[in-house]
Amino acid sequence: MVLCCVGIGVVNRSGGGDDVLPPTSQERGDTVPILQRSSASQGICYGWVLQDFYRYTDLSVGSNLGDGIAVEENAACPRWVQVVARVAYTSESSESNDFARVTVEASDDVSATARLRMQSGLERLGLTEDAFVDEPGWAVTRAAVSLPLLAAEAGVVEPAPTPAAATADAPPLPDAGSDLWRDRWGYLLAAVGLLLFTALLFAAGFWQRGRQRRKEAGRQGRTRDVRAAGRTPEGR
Repeated sequence: MVLCCVGIGVVNRSGGGDDVLPPTSQERGDTVPILQRSSASQGICYGWVLQDFYRYTDLSVGSNLGDGIAVEENAACPRWVQVVARVAYTSESSESNDFARVTVEASDDVSATARLRMQSGLERLGLTEDAFVDEPGWAVTRAAVSLPLLAAEAGVVEPAPTPAAATADAPPLPDAGSDLWRDRWGYLLAAVGLLLFTALLFAAGFWQRGRQRRKEAGRQGRTRDVRAAGRTPEGR
């Protein structure tokens, strides 16, 4: 039964071409507060529009002003940026594939270059046309909450201020205990290795020096023997 229902859903989407699903109420409810905070800190309105490509109808509109409230041509938003997604599901008999057209629109004070940068930024964040085809409601709200970051990157607004961290007393240092050895075992191994290498160098130096001394002593002994042999009565 489950497989049958899933199959029917796929056929309806491919055949009817009218199943462009808008964001859920939870997705819209989660998006609006985020846009409100960004709009308040950056001084610009943010919104989204999801449309059925073939029917030219708005399936979902929203902004920092609320669910169902557009930013375009809104007196409360002299500066605004919005993502507009137009999704099309073609019929099963059509040779065309499902597709989406995603653009970033803005008020006149936002340059075309900045709009293109924000639009390409959506693709960089994984919000490609395929993502809008697969999950149009999720994708359009996700794109809307990405606009404040992309607008700052494009130089349209200043970055949203980072909330100041709450001041607190510095935590006490942990007891050394066994952690002293566990956290510094690499340094200890390196120090031990260096000491061993130094000891080997000293040992090799002492051994080489002793060998040279023994050779010098041997040569001196042979020289004395030769000299002593030359002073014997037979030698005279």
